[in-house]
Amino acid sequence: MTTQAIEDTQEAGARAWRDLPRRGRGLSLRTLIILRWLALFGQTLTVFMAHDLLHFPMPLLECMIAIGVGAAVNLVSLFQLRRADSHAPNGRLTALHLGFDILQLSTLLALTGGLENPFCILLVAPVTVAAASLPGRQAILLGLMVLLATGVLSFWSMPLPWVAGTELVLPGLYRLGLGMALVTGVVFTSAYAWRVAADAEKLELALATTQDVLQREQRLAALGGLAAAAAHELGTPLATIQVVAKEMLREAKAGTPVAEDAALLLQQADRCREILTRLSQRPEGDDTLYRTIGLKALLAEVVEPHLGFDLDIRAEVEGGDGALQVRRLPEVVHGLSALVENAADFANRRVSVTARIDERGLSVEVLDDGPGFAADILPRLGEPYVTSRPHGKARRVLAAQLRAAATAAARRPGRRPAADAAPLIPVAPSQGGMGLGFFIARTLLERSGGRVSVAGGEGPPGPTRGARVTVRWPRGALEAAGDEAVALLSGLATDRRES
Repeated sequence: MTTQAIEDTQEAGARAWRDLPRRGRGLSLRTLIILRWLALFGQTLTVFMAHDLLHFPMPLLECMIAIGVGAAVNLVSLFQLRRADSHAPNGRLTALHLGFDILQLSTLLALTGGLENPFCILLVAPVTVAAASLPGRQAILLGLMVLLATGVLSFWSMPLPWVAGTELVLPGLYRLGLGMALVTGVVFTSAYAWRVAADAEKLELALATTQDVLQREQRLAALGGLAAAAAHELGTPLATIQVVAKEMLREAKAGTPVAEDAALLLQQADRCREILTRLSQRPEGDDTLYRTIGLKALLAEVVEPHLGFDLDIRAEVEGGDGALQVRRLPEVVHGLSALVENAADFANRRVSVTARIDERGLSVEVLDDGPGFAADILPRLGEPYVTSRPHGKARRVLAAQLRAAATAAARRPGRRPAADAAPLIPVAPSQGGMGLGFFIARTLLERSGGRVSVAGGEGPPGPTRGARVTVRWPRGALEAAGDEAVALLSGLATDRRES
């Protein structure tokens, strides 16, 4: 290898070392103390059983010194536990304590037979804990420490305690097999614990993101009640403004600036009154009239944010009346909107959203004419951070929107359009490619009682095959109950009489 190739390899290794995931936060000091007390209790019990019950000749004093050092470290840690910040997880402190546990256990094994001691398998435990709770670099260092201890124990240790007058001598090949088995166990269990912890952390983060999305939807749903309360509170000062404006208009001479200002003030006050009246017509969030919505209106609300681009997005209801009243759940609105957005990102020209009603349930199908689901994505679809969405699409959408705003401003009366104005590029909406969109949508929809299934589209295999996502609910999960529907009809009838 050339010098440049060696330097490139070293730089790549250093970059990979720096880029290791920093996901773990360690364990709390209390947890470390409890784990060490359990280990010390087991070590003490094992040593006394071997010495007093089985009468194996062994260096009892040296073993008790090693156990006593561990107990002393634990007592010092108990004093540190009184500090206010010692209860939080600490990665560096966890690594130090686990490193000490590896050193203490290796010392005990060296005094009692090394790799011939069946308890050498306990070296796997600290590495497994490190892989599950520590950042990558610290876990790797502790793993290397165990491998180094294994190598030392395979070449040097005191004889294995055995029946007095006899000596157990294992063949060299068997000792080599014990060492290889221990190394394999360390590598496999640590890698398995690392992978499981990484998947659990991804799932936890994705679920937290889903919860944030749902809370945002619920806050938006509660704005109606806040608007009604604001309209009620603003009614009194607005009425005072109208009275004063009428008095000013009556006392002012016709055609004077004061009369014109008073008339304008009265006109705008009347407009504010109309706006507040419309806001007050939407009661608190628990009102039945606004907790239910027509099925066709629900589909229209779902697809409305994605209209206006170069796609033909249609929403229709088959097999029943589109006026069927369903419960307007934030989970359903956001989940279906995310599915439509995902379809719009990959569609070539058309996206259809179709609701079907039958005796057993209600289903909503989102179908596009894009390339469909990739073969490597389909088995893992629905897991967090699984995506094949192009990352640059969202930036193109933002650029197109900015150009559209600039073009509209340039075309205003009195302004000369720029000669170098860039033409608009019609693209579909997108929010990037983090791989959480479908996961969040599926989680929210299943939370509402639906079941999500995916399949290929209607086209032949190729770039226009398309993708189909179907969500199906039992009738009782989404359809408005009889009392809610009656209350809705009564409210509509009351509105017609008042109008």
